[in-house]
Amino acid sequence: MKIFTIVLSIIAIGLVIFNTTKLNFDAPFEGESFTAVITIIAAFCAIILLQILRISKKIEKLDKQR
Repeated sequence: MKIFTIVLSIIAIGLVIFNTTKLNFDAPFEGESFTAVITIIAAFCAIILLQILRISKKIEKLDKQR
């Protein structure tokens, strides 16, 4: 599970980097730039959810050891 979350986090970071290159900072909410903004937000949400999953698995593992 740990490798799975790491791989998905790396993919999400790659999406953020790729879509940052697609942004038009003069008009961020028009055309292809708007799609890039939405994808960047979605990738950050995915990263946060994966980190929550990883932390919950660590807590579950520590709870089982007690």
